[in-house]
Amino acid sequence: MISTKSTLFSEIETTIKDLNPETISEERKTVLNSLNEFIQAKVSNQQEVRINFICTHNSRRSHLSQVWAQTMANYFNIKNVFCYSGGTEATALFPMAAETLQNSGFQIKTLSEGKNPVYSIKYAKNEHPIIGFSKKLDDDFNPKSEFAAIMTCDSANEACPLVLGAEQRIPMTFEDPKAFDNTPQQAEKYKERSLQIATELFYVFSQINS
Repeated sequence: MISTKSTLFSEIETTIKDLNPETISEERKTVLNSLNEFIQAKVSNQQEVRINFICTHNSRRSHLSQVWAQTMANYFNIKNVFCYSGGTEATALFPMAAETLQNSGFQIKTLSEGKNPVYSIKYAKNEHPIIGFSKKLDDDFNPKSEFAAIMTCDSANEACPLVLGAEQRIPMTFEDPKAFDNTPQQAEKYKERSLQIATELFYVFSQINS
């Protein structure tokens, strides 16, 4: 495991230290290991690691995955990791997803308003912020080749049997917290899903050897 020399904001570090990867089932680890192997191969060959997290609307799970993956790469001091997200269609980054990240310690600013707002999501004092907005998976903002396509929802997984340019396509689906929108459980369920994603990506990046 690579030693941690992160510059993460302290509240995010606290969130990460409270994660418990032992809660991940062996069956789920088998799914996660495909991403681990992709990252490890790139690191071992001193290549850039590009990961595009894909969901139907690029509004919730794909953004949570992108942000936590980039954060875990920093936490474990794994260099040249570039995380992206996209959808089979573009909608908007759902406000509760951004609020959930903010509650975990991320510094979030709204760069532009409108139907598809653009957010700056900063996880560390010395790193460029992640630019969060909804976009199609093949948007110019995303890589065109030499990346892993991580399918974070079942519908996108079924709708995109082929992701052009992807070296590897890995189904790594999560349940949608959208089911709890406008209910008393909304904030709790978004936090639960965010922490599950964080825990699983902690496990993935903790396995990487330099």
